[in-house]
Amino acid sequence: MSDRLMRIHGPEFQAMADRVLEVTALTSRLNVLLFDDEAGKAALLEQILGRPLPARTTIYPPFFTDHGLHLELGERVFINQNCTFLDYAGIRLGERVMVGPQARFITSGHPVDPAERKLYLTGAPIDVAENVWIGAGATILPGVSIGRDAVIAAGAVVADDVAPGTLVAGPKASEIRRW
Repeated sequence: MSDRLMRIHGPEFQAMADRVLEVTALTSRLNVLLFDDEAGKAALLEQILGRPLPARTTIYPPFFTDHGLHLELGERVFINQNCTFLDYAGIRLGERVMVGPQARFITSGHPVDPAERKLYLTGAPIDVAENVWIGAGATILPGVSIGRDAVIAAGAVVADDVAPGTLVAGPKASEIRRW
C-alpha cells in the first residue's frame, strides 16, 4: 500500500471503523483462549487476517491489531506476546522475522497541523525484509522499511529506514518546530 490520507468524516473512515470494532472483538476472544488451544487460535487468526497463517508462523497472544487484513506475514515469522500491529496502511513481515514482546508497528497517524489533525488520518506502510529481528518494546513508525538481516534493539523507536545488515538502537525525541 502507498501513503494514505483519509478524511475522518467520510465513508472510507466509517468502513475502517466498523472493521476495527469487528477485529477488536476477535482479538479479545483470541487473547483469552487457553495457550494450548491451537485450533481455536488458528481459527480466530484466520478471521482476523482474512487467511490462514503461513507455514510455521507463530503468534503468541495477547496479540493486537486494528484491521488485520493489511498484515502480511511470511513463513516462519515469530511474534512474541503483547505485540500491536496497527495495519491500516499495510505491514509486511518477510520470512523468518522475529518480533520480541511488546513491539509496536504503527502505520497510521494524524497531520501535524492542528486544524487538519481532527479532519484526517494519515498512513504509510511498513515493510520488514527477511530475517530481521525486532527487539522487545521496539516501535516501528509509519513509512519505515527495514532491510534484510537488520536488528532493531529493544526499546528502539524507528522513524527512518534501516539498511540491510544494520543494528539500530535508542529512543529519539527532539524538537522539530513550534507553532
